[in-house]
Amino acid sequence: MNLSEIRKILIIRLSSLGDILLTTPLIRSLKEKYPSVEIDFLLRKEYADTLKYNQNISNLFSVPRNYQNKNFQKKIKKGNYDLIIDLQNNLRSRRLTLNSSAKVVRYKKPYIDRYLLVKFKINRFKKIISIPERYAEAVPGIKLDNKGLELFLPKIDSFQPDKEKIFIGFCPGSRHKTKMWPEKYFIELGNNLVDLGYEILLIGGKDDKEICRTISEKVNCSINLSNDNDLLDLASNMKYCKAIVCNDSGLMHTAAALNIPVIAIFGSTVKEFGFTPYNCRNLILENNSLNCRPCSHIGLSECPKKHLDCMNKITPKFVLGKTIEFIERL
Repeated sequence: MNLSEIRKILIIRLSSLGDILLTTPLIRSLKEKYPSVEIDFLLRKEYADTLKYNQNISNLFSVPRNYQNKNFQKKIKKGNYDLIIDLQNNLRSRRLTLNSSAKVVRYKKPYIDRYLLVKFKINRFKKIISIPERYAEAVPGIKLDNKGLELFLPKIDSFQPDKEKIFIGFCPGSRHKTKMWPEKYFIELGNNLVDLGYEILLIGGKDDKEICRTISEKVNCSINLSNDNDLLDLASNMKYCKAIVCNDSGLMHTAAALNIPVIAIFGSTVKEFGFTPYNCRNLILENNSLNCRPCSHIGLSECPKKHLDCMNKITPKFVLGKTIEFIERL
């Protein structure tokens, strides 16, 4: 495949927040190498803000959650694409490309290696390959630069911080329970950081509003900035933070895309899966003493062993010490 002859590219990654942000190094690298190529992107409607202002994308197409394949198959066919890059690579994305005459390349998921690591704790990952690198492997001849993720923001001034204060952001939410550091631990860490002179910003989407509210009520000098999934507003508020303490979540990748230093607490997931903060200053804290990790590559609704020691044994005292060390090196 000669990319120099390609005029139009469609990239498909329907969901989710972090996965879509992880496509931005590939988008940028394609545009830098082939400036005249038109790059379109197809994603689910609720994630459109991730790429809404991305300067490397010509057209952003969104589909509702329960879309009809045939309608979008026709639109893709009419797009006259030379190349389709399927970074979702599941049944739905494959169906979308059925009637297109374009050359289709797909992101190769390490299904077998993930399965062996989760089910039998057999680690065949000889090295940790980031998801952006795996995405780039789908396109022959493309090499990523050394930059990080990207999230382009409009000018938003919903929060006016006191410039004399040093803010630490907390993103305590996650879609899966086994990826959430305990609420009470965030509260203890928050109060300890406040005692040291920092102030806490609670950041989260609609599903995180309750935990953000509870933590904010119990941490002095904290501000609850959670909202109803307005990503651009959340990201704008993040930019005032000296660092972000978070779980392995979409907001972790959001912070990374803004080049904000990240302290990420990993529970049921591990670095081998490639979903670590990409090319930004970061510190990953995890309990490596357990033989039950990982129990999932995406997270679960409850701990299979009923103890959640992957999170419960990462104490606030330990995280506080590591956080202060990390911040002092910035």
